[in-house]
Amino acid sequence: MGLQAGDSAPGFSSKDQDGKVINLSDFKGKKVILYFYPKDDTPGCTAQACNLRDNYDALLSKGYQVLGVSVDDEKSHTKFIKKFDLPFPLLADTDHSIVEAYGVWVEKSMYGRTYMGTARTTFVIDENGIIEEIIEKVDTKNHTDQILSKTAQ
Repeated sequence: MGLQAGDSAPGFSSKDQDGKVINLSDFKGKKVILYFYPKDDTPGCTAQACNLRDNYDALLSKGYQVLGVSVDDEKSHTKFIKKFDLPFPLLADTDHSIVEAYGVWVEKSMYGRTYMGTARTTFVIDENGIIEEIIEKVDTKNHTDQILSKTAQ
């Protein structure tokens, strides 16, 4: 059984697109939207990132910090951020330590072929580092609405 709402969010340390080391502990006292996505600059991942970008001020006004995570490298993240003007950091989890700690590195299948990949999942983490909500069925085009409607309850 993986992580559940009410669990402590696993700590991590990873580099963002600029090579700056980001730790979950850097956000102590702040709410964090930690979203995992499969790959930079693919249709679903772009729709999700752009939805969060377009609603970034609404998320900030609710006290959220947004962090994206994929197993792509820093260079890929930099291109993705520049191409779509993303205002939040993307973490390069090239060693898979974060995706594995959060249980989102899973077996997938496409066209009859199985492979390991990132399950698109969002963790909403409160000011004390506790997972408030886990969104596994992400609506890439309306993701901010999903986050805000879940956390408003």
